[in-house]
Amino acid sequence: MIPIVLASVLIASALGCGTPPIEPLTSRVVNGVDAKPHSWPWQISLQYKNNGEWRHTCGGSLIAANWVMTAAHCINSKFTYRVFVGKHNLGEEEAGSKAILAEKIIVHERWNPIFVAFGNDIALIKLSESVTLSDHVQLGCIPAAGTVLSNLYPCYITGWGRLSTGGPIADKLQQALMPVADHATCTQSDWWGVVIRTTMVCAGGDGIVAGCNGDSGGPLNCKNTEGTWEVHGIASFVSGLGCNYEKKPTVFTRVMMSN
Repeated sequence: MIPIVLASVLIASALGCGTPPIEPLTSRVVNGVDAKPHSWPWQISLQYKNNGEWRHTCGGSLIAANWVMTAAHCINSKFTYRVFVGKHNLGEEEAGSKAILAEKIIVHERWNPIFVAFGNDIALIKLSESVTLSDHVQLGCIPAAGTVLSNLYPCYITGWGRLSTGGPIADKLQQALMPVADHATCTQSDWWGVVIRTTMVCAGGDGIVAGCNGDSGGPLNCKNTEGTWEVHGIASFVSGLGCNYEKKPTVFTRVMMSN
C-alpha cells in the first residue's frame, strides 16, 4: 500500500521541489547549528495532543501539497496528530506557518514496532487541507529509483530533536552535516553489522554528530549533481548506547521513486 500511495503522490509533485527560496547554510560544521530560518522548507513538525496541549514528537517531509512523509514509529493510533508547516522556532508564533490536522495516516503494512531493525519504518500522512506553497513552505524531492550515495557523500540531518543524549529539545530547527556511511561500511561487524539492510541509509558515525529523540521521521537532505536537494532517508533509529555513539551512525529508511 505505501509504495503505491507514495508513487501516486510523487508523480503529482515531481516538479518544483527541492529548491528552497532561502538557501541553507552548508558550511562544514561538526556539531549541529541553528538552521537559517526556513531554509529547509519541506521540514515539518509532527505534533500530538496531550492533555489539551500540542507537543512536538517527530519531524517529517512535505512531499505533496497534502501529503507528509514520516517514520512509522512516530505514530500511535491513540493520539490525534497535526502537522506544522513553515516553522523555524517551535516556541514562537511565526508568520507564514500553519498547523493542519491529519486526515488519514497510512503506516507501512510490514512495519513491526517490536523489531525496528526489520525496516519499513515509514508512514504517510494525508493532510485535512492542502498547504499553500511559499518562501517558507516548499515540497521535498525524492531521488530517482536506484540512486545510491557514495561513502562520505555530504548530507544534512535537520530537526528539533534533543541537542544531546538525554538533553533538551531544540526550539529552533537544527541542522548538521552527516556524511553517508555506505552499505559496505555500515555493515562492518564493528559498525551496525547485519542489522543494516539495503532498504536503509546510514549517515554519521563519528561519535560527534547524530540524530536524537525528536529528530525521528525527519529528512536526510542531500544535494544532487544538478543542485537540487533530495530527501534520501527518514530518520529511524540510533544506538541504544546513545545518540552519538562512534561507529553507530544514525539509520534512515531509504526512500526513492519506484521504477
